[in-house]
Amino acid sequence: MTTYNDRRIPFPSAVAGQTSAFLNAVYGWMCFGLIVTAGTAWYTASSPTLVRTILTNGPVFWGLACVQLAIVFVLSARVQQLSSTTAAILFIGYSALTGLSLSFMVLAYTGESIATTFLVSGGAFAALAIYGTTTQRSLSGLGQFLFMGLIGVVLASIVGIFWHSSALQFVLSFVGVIVFAGLTAYDAQRLAGMAREAPSGDASSYAIVGALALYLDFMNLFLFLLRFTGNRRQQ
Repeated sequence: MTTYNDRRIPFPSAVAGQTSAFLNAVYGWMCFGLIVTAGTAWYTASSPTLVRTILTNGPVFWGLACVQLAIVFVLSARVQQLSSTTAAILFIGYSALTGLSLSFMVLAYTGESIATTFLVSGGAFAALAIYGTTTQRSLSGLGQFLFMGLIGVVLASIVGIFWHSSALQFVLSFVGVIVFAGLTAYDAQRLAGMAREAPSGDASSYAIVGALALYLDFMNLFLFLLRFTGNRRQQ
């Protein structure tokens, strides 16, 4: 499971007329991040030696995880101080590091399985994002519930590292899909609300942080679905 960011993103006062541009930037950056991750994962997987180095070398693996967490923290906590260039570099770096961390997936699952799950995840994500953006029903009440579910998924994932149980993995995958499906709709509505405030000036850094939230929603939804539908390669 990939790491997750603090969803409380500060936002400046705004002028009208930039809603569409802001949302286009958010989803554009999100898609670009996914392309960087996919490209990095496939490139890394082409070198089994490199993959084994990442997975079997504890300091390297946990070092990558720590750097990812640090990037998420900096983007979330210091977005007001970051220039758009710095935010973009951090986001691209995070996307590439995620590709390195997930390169084992390309070797563990068949290409057809990964492609199929990606398409299913993309369709589900698009439907949920559209619902969250267009619904008149407020999803703010789900925020606390979903955050609690997220904490539970993180803790269960940590337990799963040390306690290998197929039953635990099944329940974790099921709950993970529900939690990140809900977070997708919630974040889409939250970002649409931010966009309607029409940010004044250069809001690129805020768009990138918003893209990071949706990127993480999609990646985790994809990974949990892959546990259900993925076909592993024969060893």
